[in-house]
Amino acid sequence: MKNSKNPQKNRKKIAVILFFTTALLFVVFISRFSYIMVKGQINGENLSKKVNELYTRSSVLKAKRGTIYDIGGKPVALDATSYSLVAVLTDKWSKDKEHPNHVVDKEKTAEVLSQNINMSKEEILERLNTPNVDQVEFGNAGKNLSYEIKSNIDKNKLTGLVFDETTTRFYPNGTFASHLVGLAQVDKNAETGEIKNDILDGIMGTEQAYNNILKGTDGKIEYKKDSFGYSLPNTKPKEVKPKDGKDVYLTLDNRMQVFMENTMTEVNEKYAPKSMTAILMNPKTGAIMAASQRPSFNAETLEDLSFWQNLLVEDTFEPGSTMKVLTLAAALNEGKFNPNATFMSGVKKVEGGEIRDHNKVGWGQISYLEGLERSSNVAFVNLMEQMGAGTWKNYMDAFGIGKSTNSGLPNESTGSNPYEWPLEKANTAFGQGVTVTAFQMMQAYSAIANNGKMVKPYFVDKTVDPKTGKQTITKPTVVGEPITAETAQKELEYLQNVVYSENGTGQAYQIDGYKIAAKTGTAEIVNPDTKKYYIGDNNYIFSVVGMAPADDPELVLYVTMKQPQKYDGTVTGGRMVADVFNPIMKRALQYQDLSNQPDDSESNKVEMSKVTGVAKEEALKTLEDKKLNVTIIGNGDTIVQQLPLPESTILAGQKVVLLTNGAMTMPNMTGWSKNDVLKVSEITGQKFKIDGDGFVTTQSLPENVNMEGVPEINVTLAPPR
Repeated sequence: MKNSKNPQKNRKKIAVILFFTTALLFVVFISRFSYIMVKGQINGENLSKKVNELYTRSSVLKAKRGTIYDIGGKPVALDATSYSLVAVLTDKWSKDKEHPNHVVDKEKTAEVLSQNINMSKEEILERLNTPNVDQVEFGNAGKNLSYEIKSNIDKNKLTGLVFDETTTRFYPNGTFASHLVGLAQVDKNAETGEIKNDILDGIMGTEQAYNNILKGTDGKIEYKKDSFGYSLPNTKPKEVKPKDGKDVYLTLDNRMQVFMENTMTEVNEKYAPKSMTAILMNPKTGAIMAASQRPSFNAETLEDLSFWQNLLVEDTFEPGSTMKVLTLAAALNEGKFNPNATFMSGVKKVEGGEIRDHNKVGWGQISYLEGLERSSNVAFVNLMEQMGAGTWKNYMDAFGIGKSTNSGLPNESTGSNPYEWPLEKANTAFGQGVTVTAFQMMQAYSAIANNGKMVKPYFVDKTVDPKTGKQTITKPTVVGEPITAETAQKELEYLQNVVYSENGTGQAYQIDGYKIAAKTGTAEIVNPDTKKYYIGDNNYIFSVVGMAPADDPELVLYVTMKQPQKYDGTVTGGRMVADVFNPIMKRALQYQDLSNQPDDSESNKVEMSKVTGVAKEEALKTLEDKKLNVTIIGNGDTIVQQLPLPESTILAGQKVVLLTNGAMTMPNMTGWSKNDVLKVSEITGQKFKIDGDGFVTTQSLPENVNMEGVPEINVTLAPPR
């Protein structure tokens, strides 16, 4: 007890304990620091990397998405910067009264904005006087504003106006093969509409199919900064340059596409079908020259974007009698079609049911040629039986029925061909019970129009690296040779009878000055609820395929119209489809004639310069120096489309129409010719109704008013006095 209370001994013990504890801690710390120094890590994390991240800043260098052009080099889809306008109404974000960040002069602000966006001064003032809000927007009128509009507003040095910059995709043609061209959009929150990131990605059509080629690769720049944001001395930025996306040139011809869209719109309004398609193709190569569908949408404004399905490749349907083109080809190739042999039309019994002609009773004992002209179902079932069901199935396979064309477009369907029971096999001979896509049928038809060689439909002419100019050109692809050239030529002769004989079902498809080979179709439609065919005069898919010039076709046009709702029985299905087919085929043939005619006149000739992508002022000077009459449409600062096309030969003084990247404003057309008015329609996609002949005297839309969203512009022409 005495020793334990000795203070000196206790102090010595405590000192010894502290000494060894300190020594132990020192050894532990030294070991730990040595480990960190040697390994450069702590708790598995790299310290050098952490320090580097602490002082390293980086920025993404955006790659430019490639532009989509038509075959002539007109932009169809291109990147653009747009601005959304916001007005700040609260003063709580202002530093002081001398430096306001909110709208101070509401009267002047409303006056300036009304001159630049599509809202009246009164409407803008009402927004600016909204109570108990910090800021207001201006709806669609304040969105997608061009840089020029922003600059015009900024010049007035108004306070409280904020422009949010957004990368957008610009579709200058509006409704223009919209499902085929597709859409590219930034990723947005579905509920709030807020942009998650500003990277454009293809979500439909060519934009989606060629997304990896179009979008390019973003770059970045890294640099060192201290905690105050100042660059660290003796450091250099590290830069990885972005790689811009490649440009894509479509096979679409702008002139034909615009004309097709206008025609489809007119017929759609006239008959209101549930759906409608049209494809114009060069059968020698497979290049799609124009393609459209209804329902469609305006890719620039997204108006009517409620139907996402690309009917050309995603929709499957029973083709009806246009399938007989392939049945006839197979029978001719097998030597089974004798045009002078006869058969009893009307009805034919087949195991499992019976086949009837479309008039139910037939036309008595007729020749097989007349059976083709009248589109007799019985005739074609007879031909299938003479070939043999197995042989006919082999021909369907050879024509690509039931197989994808591998177009590259998203969600392409294969169709179906149930071919088990005798009645199923018989039905396929006249296009019922088998389902196809429009692209499949175009591929099959090419064999008849191209001397037996079947070519794959394609819609991209080439891709181009904008930096190097390197091109990857799409070459026509022969995917089969199901029939001989002799068979193809004979069939073209017989198909003319469908159009020109007194019994022909295709008489409505005659076009003055040209020979047409065609086959019509009227296909029944299965009710998905009852699994039985609909009944009723309008519950069909009316269709036609036409090839022209008939002796050696350069064009194939296939049109379908499903269940027209404005149908009173006074107009046949063939006549309704002809309202689409005839004007489009006639215009296409006229363009073919013009391109094949030599021009011997050399006086006053001028070569049209390429001014797309050029600043407006520079383009204007270039063309006026060539003594051309230039009209500019739109309030943008860069030319995105032009007519006539680059490198074309035109006459001095000819009207040239240029479209900018701004809002499409109406020009003053007084004194213009009809052809010049049509140039504006073609380049803008705007529908014009032209009355009279001669030169423009009046126009329903005043000069400088925005054309977008105007359903139709009326223009009156009169001969000069």
